[in-house]
Amino acid sequence: MAYRKDIIKLYRDMTDLTQEYYGKFTQFLLDEGLLPSPTFINFPKSADFVTSNNYLKGTNILGQKRPINTVEFGLLYHGIETNITGMQLMAGFAQCAEGEEVRKYFLKGKELSKEIIKEFGEKLLQNDIQPPATSGGTVTNSTEAPFSDKLMIFCTYLLCGFSIGGQGFGIGFSLRNDLNMNFGKFGIEVFEYIREGVKIMISNGWLEEAPRMDV
Repeated sequence: MAYRKDIIKLYRDMTDLTQEYYGKFTQFLLDEGLLPSPTFINFPKSADFVTSNNYLKGTNILGQKRPINTVEFGLLYHGIETNITGMQLMAGFAQCAEGEEVRKYFLKGKELSKEIIKEFGEKLLQNDIQPPATSGGTVTNSTEAPFSDKLMIFCTYLLCGFSIGGQGFGIGFSLRNDLNMNFGKFGIEVFEYIREGVKIMISNGWLEEAPRMDV
């Protein structure tokens, strides 16, 4: 969305830096056996084309639903992987939060992540695919907060924004109607969770107002 040449360059440089370290961290986790590889598939020998609207069906009401395709698998796998980490993160935040309202908010986020993991995992199992077993980290028994409640809830706000983006990708790139409904449902639930967090930030005076359009 930038127009200034120097700002565009800044975003490009930051993107390059992020991609570089994403590659390094991913390879490190793979080398250490901490990150399982997704399910492999047999390489296709030809390109197939959709010839019927039945391809869109995800229910058994008017016909057998088709197996998920590789794009849909990738979206479900990513959703499970990120929410395993999110579940652990929310558990850790709740464990060391000072405010009772904030603690309950993080626990609610943990349950939301568990719901997404369960639903997406069942979709994979229905297609004889084992869901990922990524650890997502380990929550220690420490109750000493590494960050303030303000910072932890703002980080949650940002991560939920990425989650909504992921649900949007799921709706846009999945062609099975039941998967579309799943992604849409969780998009709404994550949005409602974000709004609840925003209200907590406002009530505590933690939400800085963006500059006004004073033209």
